[in-house]
Amino acid sequence: MEIVFLDAFTNNPGDISFDAISSLGNLTVYDRTTLDQLTERTKSAEIVIVNKFSINEDTLSLMPVVKYIVVAATGVNNIDLNLVKSKNIPLSNVRGYSTESVTQHVFASIFTLLNRIEYYDAEVKKGRWSKSPDFCFYDHAIKEVSGLTLGIFGFGTIGSRVGEVAHAFGMNVIATTQNTSKDKPEYVHFIPIETLFADSDILTLHTPLTEDNKEIINQKNLKSMKKEALLINTARGGLVNERDLFYALDHGLIAGAALDVLQQEPPHYSNPLVNHVKCLVTPHIAWASTNARKKLLEGVAENIYAFQQGKVINGV
Repeated sequence: MEIVFLDAFTNNPGDISFDAISSLGNLTVYDRTTLDQLTERTKSAEIVIVNKFSINEDTLSLMPVVKYIVVAATGVNNIDLNLVKSKNIPLSNVRGYSTESVTQHVFASIFTLLNRIEYYDAEVKKGRWSKSPDFCFYDHAIKEVSGLTLGIFGFGTIGSRVGEVAHAFGMNVIATTQNTSKDKPEYVHFIPIETLFADSDILTLHTPLTEDNKEIINQKNLKSMKKEALLINTARGGLVNERDLFYALDHGLIAGAALDVLQQEPPHYSNPLVNHVKCLVTPHIAWASTNARKKLLEGVAENIYAFQQGKVINGV
């Protein structure tokens, strides 16, 4: 079968193998694809793989023989699901590949905000330690995570793993989830969203973006948080009203934030959060460990293999 990957660069810039997928058909991989290039690239493609490339009326009409679409990610915000369904084209995504990678990034962000590692490294490199009259210096309070309360907004696979690691660090774990009847460890307490905002020392977001939770981080909820609280977002940029967060950081409503996702990606150079002294911004990399990206491509291959056997797994 003819298999085309339209925007593979962010999944694999060249450091891992496509062998699991290429063994299933004639695979053609493109780093990126524009609308002008689409007709030529998909004219004989029966299976189309996309990461963030949009599948909509304009693009799908240029894929004349597509029989199956695989999203090389979990989120499907870039897919017109109703359109794909109306065309009877099966669609699958890949789930669970980035749990450990995102969890690691969450705690890397927390420790960076609490311990200011990068700040102190920069100060040492400037020669400040060498000139210090004492054996050490610190001009920012250093908090320990043990005993702090971690609030988790969205207690799915990643959220529950983050809670598990937080518990191991001695943190109190509270969470808000739509399914409060789901199994959970004894150390996790499900609470109303209002309590989550009020009680969290650190609030981390782990939910898909929906109409119900769009810009859930807004002026009202930020005002209810502790002034010492930190916000971590590795989920979706649309969960945060960026103007309200900037105001909250600028006026001391919360102490800091670490954002791996923004509403516009890549961001406009004038986005004020990018350069805010209280805001740590990384370029949507929480999911992108080498192990996670290998698992992702293996998941794409598993979806395609199942389709070739007459089954659709991980259907959306």
